[in-house]
Order: sequence, then structure tokens, then C-alpha cells
Amino acid sequence: MKKYVVGLCLTLLVFGSSRLGGAQDDASRIYVSVVLVQLNVAVTDSKGNYVTGLRPEDFQIIEDKTPEKIATFEEGGGPTIHLLDPSGKPTREAVALAGSSNGPALLKAGSSGPGSISGANVFILFDTSNYMYRGFVFAQDSIADFIRSLEGESKVALYSYSRDLDRVSTLSGDRSQVLRAVRSTVAGDDAALYNCLLMTVKDASQLTGKKAIVVFSNGPDNASLVPPEDVAELAQSTGTIIYMISTRQAEAEPVSTAVFERMSKATGGKAYFSRSWRDEKQAFASIRDDLAHLYTLSYYPAPNSNNGWRNITVKLVGKNLQKYHVRTRDGYRLLHSTQLSASSTVNATPEAAQ
Repeated sequence: MKKYVVGLCLTLLVFGSSRLGGAQDDASRIYVSVVLVQLNVAVTDSKGNYVTGLRPEDFQIIEDKTPEKIATFEEGGGPTIHLLDPSGKPTREAVALAGSSNGPALLKAGSSGPGSISGANVFILFDTSNYMYRGFVFAQDSIADFIRSLEGESKVALYSYSRDLDRVSTLSGDRSQVLRAVRSTVAGDDAALYNCLLMTVKDASQLTGKKAIVVFSNGPDNASLVPPEDVAELAQSTGTIIYMISTRQAEAEPVSTAVFERMSKATGGKAYFSRSWRDEKQAFASIRDDLAHLYTLSYYPAPNSNNGWRNITVKLVGKNLQKYHVRTRDGYRLLHSTQLSASSTVNATPEAAQ
């Protein structure tokens, strides 16, 4: 038997192996263990303002009713604090942090602070279907302004969709390249949003670090074969945040409105419905602000026999923090390479045969 290591990068790393060979082998028998789960968490007060300055001990993560220990912690564009090694033992960094009365200062050391989105991978999925004939240039302007606002080490990709997905500009730190790509887009065919969004999620799943997809849609989906529930579940399981920006035309379609809200909420993102073309820039600015204020937590899951959907709950610890609202994805499903194979490929590295 050969073991295959399948890497589902970014938020969820999955290692698995399957039996290959003659008819006597059960090809459906797959062994999976989760190595690391990463969560992007927004914390806001009753007015929607972001709460900053929280520490690892302020958070509690529960997976399938089992409390988990935080392995890494990051606020906004700040440095990553490594608290546990893969064996579950505290790191030297964690020991130093616990023994210091200057803990918050250590967490901020080297940080550009909330407001930066260092290291984020942002995919913009732009509706270039025939719904976009009206106001096309205004939408391009809003997207261009958003790209310019993404400072620091973040990388940006521009994809467009109508009936098919067009990877107009792949992930890059070169803003000028992506801005030129924005101006090259033209409106055309029917809208297969969910088909194209699924492929975008699969592309994002190959990456490590914080990742988000920002969808700009000017109308409902009228050409997809993929149900939106499948897209949302894959995004949850790969730790990909989905933000939806929709115009009045899409909002007039109740089914699309409900789907956009459910999908963004399930992945820890938000849905925005612009009442006018001018509102688009504010929606993009709000997304940029949200990405800049996310806490990133990761953990090595405790032994869990559940190979299906795993529920995740993130809570704040302490009476003074109970008044705040926590937003993140609510779970994930263990995935295998066949669920991620599309235009992009999952790396499979054979180990020594047994």
C-alpha cells in the first residue's frame, strides 16, 4: 500500500491515504486526520465597531463539544504568535508571553496593528455577464479603488465571470498588473456565478494564509449547474471567507438576496446590497476594514472520530467580553483530493510503500 499526503492549505490541512490495487482492496476506504485548523474571527461591539487588543486567553474554541487549545494567534496585520507546537506542547514564545507582565506589548511587537492586511490573499470575482451593461465603468472604478487600498504584503487576483470563469489576473503583489486587468474586462454572456465561484474557491484552497473572495454581482445566477450550498460548504471547509457585493438589480431578486446573505454568513464574511452605484465604494471600503481587523486563530484538533461535518464555536471568555459579537465560520467538513481537483491541482506526494 502506498500512502499519499494530500495538502489542503490555508485554513485546513488534511493528510490522508487510500488503498490502491486489486479488486480485493476497498477503494472507498480513506484514512484522514486533521493537522491544523485556522479560523478568521471578527469581534465587534453593539454598534458594529471592531474590538481590538484581545489576547489568546480571551478566546475559547470548541469543536464538536470538545474544547481546543489555540496553537497560533494573530491580530490584524500583526505578527503570528506561536503558542503550541504540533505535539501540543507550549512553545518558548508562549512561555515567555505567559510569564511576562507586559503580555499585550509582546503581542504587538513588530505589528503594523489593526488596519493593515499583511499576508492576505484576496480574489476579486467580477460579474461581467449581460447584467452588467449598465454602469460597467462605475463598477470598474470601485474595484480599482479597492485594489489600491490593499496595502502591505497582501496579494490580489482578478477573476471575471459570465457563463465561464476568466482568470484575468492571477494572484499577484503587483497592483498595476491587476489594475490593468480591471480595465480589460468587458460585459457579455449569461451569469453562472455559482459555477465560477466554486472554481475560485478551489483555486484559493491551494494557498496558505488568510484568504478571501470578494464577489461583485449585478444580477442573479441564471446559468449555473452547481447549487450555492455546495459552494458555501467548500468555502467553509477550506477556510475561505466570501464577501458579496450586490447592486439593486440583484437585490430585487429575493432568492439571490437570501443566498448571498446565507453564503457570506456561513463563511464568516458579509453581504452588502448597494442602493446606488455610489454605494459600491463604501461596500469595498467596509470589506477592506473587516479584513484588516480579523483575529486569526489556529488549533490542532483533539482526537475526533467524526469524519463528516465538524461544528466549531468560538466564544469570548470573561464577563466583560460577553457583550461583544463574534463572527466566524461555524464548521468544516473533512475533504479529500477529489473534492478539490478542478482547474487547479492538489499536490499528492507518495511516501514509501508499505
